[in-house]
Amino acid sequence: MPTQQPVRIGARGSKLSRVQAGIMQRQIAAALGVDPTDAAEVERVAPMVIITTTGDVVQDRRLMEIGGKGMFTKEIEEALADGRIDCAIHSLKDMPAISPEGLPISAISQREDPRDAFISEHADRVEDLPEGAIVGTASLRRQAQMLNRRPDLQILMLRGNVDTRLAKLAAGEADAILLAASGLNRLGMGDVARSLIDPRENPPAPGQGALAIQTREADRAQPWLMALHHAPTAVAVAAERGALEALEGSCKTAIGAYAWLEAGRLHMIAEALSPDGRLRFRRSGESDLAETTDPAVAARDLGLSLGRAIHEEAGDAISL
Repeated sequence: MPTQQPVRIGARGSKLSRVQAGIMQRQIAAALGVDPTDAAEVERVAPMVIITTTGDVVQDRRLMEIGGKGMFTKEIEEALADGRIDCAIHSLKDMPAISPEGLPISAISQREDPRDAFISEHADRVEDLPEGAIVGTASLRRQAQMLNRRPDLQILMLRGNVDTRLAKLAAGEADAILLAASGLNRLGMGDVARSLIDPRENPPAPGQGALAIQTREADRAQPWLMALHHAPTAVAVAAERGALEALEGSCKTAIGAYAWLEAGRLHMIAEALSPDGRLRFRRSGESDLAETTDPAVAARDLGLSLGRAIHEEAGDAISL
């Protein structure tokens, strides 16, 4: 049996957050030497602490109106800094480009499907929607990408958990909605997607599909963290978050980035759009990881270079 103190896991209270934290809770327990199917032992060695964030409480406004992505992490990071929890589980796409000092991202799990899911009662694809159709999303990136493809669409600001959004779709408040395929899959609801959007044509949010484990600096080298870290995912998202950092990304900027490994090379597409979708700035590049001693650093450098090139061309055109 493990001899160390329990690892207290901080997570948001939404259904999806609990499911995602539960996945990581079982993996942490296994890394600590406990049978992940023994629920009582899992809770003993890796108890979950639910923390309500501002982003969960305020559901009637876009995140950019209440402080940006940090509204999903602020209260959890405070609990981590105060020692009330030992690690935090986050959807990486919800994390700002720069972590607070002393609270690094210490491990990244293997990525789920990074794509956006298109969900509709009447259409299989965005192209099949009727003229002037209503698409629900709270993401400025998804809004801009949809308007770039279909300027005639109307965008409905739609926040809330997955069940709430699906209920609003069923009630006819929107003709289609967009959600992360990874979240649907983890909830066992992947079959509600009518189609999946090509991540090279419309790159997802940087880090979408990956879960991050955040700790205090002093704990970042714990053996159980190393057991959960998935290096190929970490390399890909390092590139994507490099672009996010270079573009000073926030919920006020429509940024998409997608990186993938192929035959030892890292390929990447990044883009930024004006909120109305009329302007779109894209860059692509690749890096031979065999030529570097630190693939994650090389990946971040690639993302930074593409992001800076976009920023130089776009200027203020991509800001809300």
